[in-house]
Amino acid sequence: MKKILIIEDENNISSFIKMELEFEGYKAFVEADGKDGLIKALEEDFDLILLDLMLPGLNGLEVCRRLKREKNTPIIMLSARDSVMDKVTGLQIGADDYIAKPFAIEELLARIQVVFRRDNNTKNSHVIEVKDLMIDLDARTVKKGDEELNFTNKEYEVLVYLIKNKNKVISRDNLIENIWGYDYEAETNVVDVYIRYLRNKLNSENKEEYIQTVRSVGYVIRS
Repeated sequence: MKKILIIEDENNISSFIKMELEFEGYKAFVEADGKDGLIKALEEDFDLILLDLMLPGLNGLEVCRRLKREKNTPIIMLSARDSVMDKVTGLQIGADDYIAKPFAIEELLARIQVVFRRDNNTKNSHVIEVKDLMIDLDARTVKKGDEELNFTNKEYEVLVYLIKNKNKVISRDNLIENIWGYDYEAETNVVDVYIRYLRNKLNSENKEEYIQTVRSVGYVIRS
């Protein structure tokens, strides 16, 4: 049974989510304070964390930042703030998805399933290679030759998805659906932003040596 930690200070919201998750067969736990939630997330092993942005004690962004230094537990951020920059900030520091309040419980459950499906797919294989890149999926490391490269959680997922689909042109909508989750409503330029981040780290000069642009379609990594 998958364990989900809900870090949310609004009791009516956390109680409702907990009830729905348990109805779906998950084991759910609730913390109402950012510091307490971070401690519990670090001390115990959870399959997913639902993390509110505005929390007492420690805000959701800081909880996410500190947790991702220690663990790779998937995180879905919950927030009434739904601007593109708020979403990009949350994703940049390691959140796996971002859902704006108010939301339908069906949407949240669908996004949870996407995160678990993506996590299961990643665990089905161990090491993948293309050109001089080697990705160890168990260790979540990327090496370019002998050099180990550092990526944020979302940058890593975009890179792995493109490599797993090498020689196939992947559209922006495809990337958003498979990386950011079901019915993600941010501007599609969030994909372009992350491609730029990846190119800068892979090539140093934002060239298309690894990730090529197919105009009006999307992106591709060719072997």
